Amino acid sequence: MPVRCDTAVLPGLEPLVSQALSAPAYAAGTGSIDRLRLAPVPLVPEVRLVMAEDAIVLWARLEAEAGHVLPPPFWASAWTGGQGLARYILDHPDTVAGRHVLDVASGSGLVAIAAAIAGAAGVTANDIDPYSIAAINANAHANGVELALSSSDLLDGDVDGMDVVLAGDALYHPAVAARMLPFLARVVAKGARVLVGDPDRGHLAHDWLERVATYEVPMSGAPEDAQLHLTSVLKPRRDQVDDRRGRATLLRRGACR
Repeated sequence: MPVRCDTAVLPGLEPLVSQALSAPAYAAGTGSIDRLRLAPVPLVPEVRLVMAEDAIVLWARLEAEAGHVLPPPFWASAWTGGQGLARYILDHPDTVAGRHVLDVASGSGLVAIAAAIAGAAGVTANDIDPYSIAAINANAHANGVELALSSSDLLDGDVDGMDVVLAGDALYHPAVAARMLPFLARVVAKGARVLVGDPDRGHLAHDWLERVATYEVPMSGAPEDAQLHLTSVLKPRRDQVDDRRGRATLLRRGACR
């Protein structure tokens, strides 16, 4: 279900977002390292995002403001897999044009924003982190697009009413991939299109997903991605999903023969 977003309820975030959105064009090296900046995404310069100068320092600042532990600010970086998927969508707008789109584990909202720019009939950006929802709201405003926002955990259920489901860099950890891949398989079994952006973090079922595009990674991006040089966009092979059983079952290689 879409939710309304108010960044003021999140300690420390609202003034940082307001400052980033109201500042003049970003110049490298001019910001404080515990601040946010609005800047073009390296592989997708059509999109500007509110990003951290230093995500670790920003994380410490926000935890100090909140007075308790917060999840890592994944929303404050343009992750490599998301950049590749957003680039693909803008280069192939027919993928989403006129369709209802869900961007799951949206983070900064980069992929959702790209889908909206590409002409999707409607885009829902989903993330369980309320700070991410606030960042997506700010980034949508900065790029002049409208998004529906969802903070529900969708991975154990099914998604109805969506034509396309996008997952940009959503397989960053084995535990997350263990839930995300079956969710995406259920989506495919229901007839929706799925696209995944991933820079080969090692948690993909390569026998189930096939590459449709590969991009060189710009030098700038999330610090954790410094050693990544390529990122891919993948789609499921339909012959690897058992539609007949009404649930997501990844078939063993060759089972459909």
